[in-house]
Amino acid sequence: MRLNGGARLKPTISFKKAMVYSQDEFLSVLNARSQEIFRRLVERYLDTGLPVGSRDLSRLLQTELSPASVRNVMADLEDLGLIAAPHTSAGRAPTQQGLRFFVDAMLEVGAVNESERRSIAQHMEGHAGRRQVDDMLTEASSLLSGLSQGAGLVIATKADMVLRHVEFVRLDNSRAMAILVGDDGQVENRILELPPGFTAAALQQASNYLANYVVGRTLSEARKALDARRIEQRAELDELTQKLVDEGIATLVQDSPASAPRVIVRGRANLINDAMASDDLERMRQLFDTLESQDGLLELLSDAEKAQGVRIFIGSENKLFSLSGSSVILSPYKDANDKVVGVLGVIGPTRLNYARIVPVVDYTANVLTRMMAKPR
Repeated sequence: MRLNGGARLKPTISFKKAMVYSQDEFLSVLNARSQEIFRRLVERYLDTGLPVGSRDLSRLLQTELSPASVRNVMADLEDLGLIAAPHTSAGRAPTQQGLRFFVDAMLEVGAVNESERRSIAQHMEGHAGRRQVDDMLTEASSLLSGLSQGAGLVIATKADMVLRHVEFVRLDNSRAMAILVGDDGQVENRILELPPGFTAAALQQASNYLANYVVGRTLSEARKALDARRIEQRAELDELTQKLVDEGIATLVQDSPASAPRVIVRGRANLINDAMASDDLERMRQLFDTLESQDGLLELLSDAEKAQGVRIFIGSENKLFSLSGSSVILSPYKDANDKVVGVLGVIGPTRLNYARIVPVVDYTANVLTRMMAKPR
């Protein structure tokens, strides 16, 4: 390996055989000059999106170094698998492994500037006053899309809603609609089958009973309590009404799985442009189809629960985004009980401006956590 512009030396570790090359191993192999050249190359690539040549690099370096000497070091970096030549370009771009090493070992993340802090807080706090969680989540996704020029992503757990009101509305002789209103202002409608011979009076009786009984409870809590009091309740309701209460609450609980996450994506057009090749467009469409079908989302949420802060997935590091070759920056947000209830972040090309976007995602997650903790 030629780390000082002299004779080439064989690397102590073969990259092709050791795909789990660690950050410390790279640092032990690369001297200060090689690290500086690699850092400048990656920063230039992230800034322009174009492969970087030795002549451009020699101009960027703080110390004078000829293009020939820079080419020698670039050859060693290529042997290690940190950079590669895309297509027939004379320049070099970082590989996925190279970007991971850069992010882990060299990325200098600053703080969100005061103007962006104010903008993020004002947008989020303005929607918090509307008492709609979905409004805040959608605004967070749109906000991140605008700040990053990528796609903003929010993945939220499907919460077991605490109810403020519930009632049944008859649709026809065999069906009724259950209208559920949560403490946070969310409204959900479900279609239920009515028992044969069910009267309008019985439907009203069931509505009145549940309206008084489920307030302040989740559907799961209400079902458990109803099961426990089944015997004494039979004296209060006739058989048909009891059947609707029993079967209706069971159906509502089954239709509200806590494990089904919600997905909010804004700014997907930022990731699709006229210059993309047809196979790139297809991979990007597959990514959004996968997001909408919720495949792999629970795994991301599980990762977020274990994370202490921002997580960065580059290319194939997460199977959800492997086909699109995207980078994803995610941070968890929490509810009033300090429980992770979702993740938010940015999807973009691998040449994302990590230094700027990482603190923006982190700050937005902190603001959303504060908003979720406020009583609504």
